[in-house]
Amino acid sequence: MQADALDWPFFEDHHRQLARELDDWATRELQAHHDADVDAACRTLVRQLGEGGWLRHAVAQPGQAVDTRAICLVRETLARHSGLADFAFAMQGLGSGAISLQGTAGQQARYLERVASGKAIAAFALSEPQAGSDVAAMQCAARIQGDHAVIDGEKTWISNGGIADFYVVFCRTGEAPGARGLSAFIVDADNPGLHIAERIEVIAPHPLARLRFENCRVPLTQRIGAPGEGFKVAMRTLDVFRTSVAAAALGFARRALHEGLSHATSRRMFNQALADFQLTQAKLADMATTVDSSALLVYRAAWLRDQGRTVTREAAMAKLAATEGAQRVIDQAVQMFGGLGVTRGQVVESLYREIRALRIYEGASEVQQLIIARELLKENKA
Repeated sequence: MQADALDWPFFEDHHRQLARELDDWATRELQAHHDADVDAACRTLVRQLGEGGWLRHAVAQPGQAVDTRAICLVRETLARHSGLADFAFAMQGLGSGAISLQGTAGQQARYLERVASGKAIAAFALSEPQAGSDVAAMQCAARIQGDHAVIDGEKTWISNGGIADFYVVFCRTGEAPGARGLSAFIVDADNPGLHIAERIEVIAPHPLARLRFENCRVPLTQRIGAPGEGFKVAMRTLDVFRTSVAAAALGFARRALHEGLSHATSRRMFNQALADFQLTQAKLADMATTVDSSALLVYRAAWLRDQGRTVTREAAMAKLAATEGAQRVIDQAVQMFGGLGVTRGQVVESLYREIRALRIYEGASEVQQLIIARELLKENKA
């Protein structure tokens, strides 16, 4: 993180210490992962983050308040060093978040410490082929048979799919129409009714899969929250991490600005540095302004949430501005590098692939625009 930003009043001393210590650790311990075996790299990162104690910032223990600013600082810092490390951290939090927020004491005891220590990998299974942003269109269903739920259906775009030790799965249980008739269940990866139907490859490689459930029997003791509360459980979980997606985008943008500055000041052409051209200076100014404006929106939203405020509009603004802004900053950095910018193995090329998905997952940019407008109209009407 930019050093002077840590002096902003959004942060307390323990946040500043966290950011500095994590940056030092990441500089020593993290390397770029270009391995063909992304699954193995991700498992290694989960173990490293657990042993380093960093996952404890993503996995809220019973009775502890969620520190949104800490989660955002960790994601920003990790994203600046390694996109896959940021992914590993975030998915441990998202995959266990429902258990932290509404799990029973038994569920929390069984799963949370293992996730926080890096000994178990978590996954959040919400999306379906026909139900992404429109959660109410969910078709994966669970029927109750005695003291078990029997799940049938599919989930797709599931991060950590194929390597997770357990999945928090959202199903239609029919207590009411639409989103009010969903429930959440913890399904262990070794359940014989759970199948990895397909591994999905994307432009920034990470573990991703389509899941199929066939007569998947899960004890009702594995249900999170009350029957029909699945939508509320999902939204509460996503609410914790939506602002942190913006923080990850901010980390990518900061790295792109750093790479662009380094290249522009060292690259010689026409007997001067690339940075001496006014066109380059204009790009650098736009990149820096975008980074700082995104940071202000991200940490405003995080600070407000930590004060107990509802941040529906602020979180949407942060995610929209930071992800769209990071796409522009990274694109400008790639342009500065010329042919090198699209060469595999270059940092800016990796960032270009990493940033694209953030404008889609956990609420696409268009969804964030609708949320912001809806909140503005609601305030205007009031």
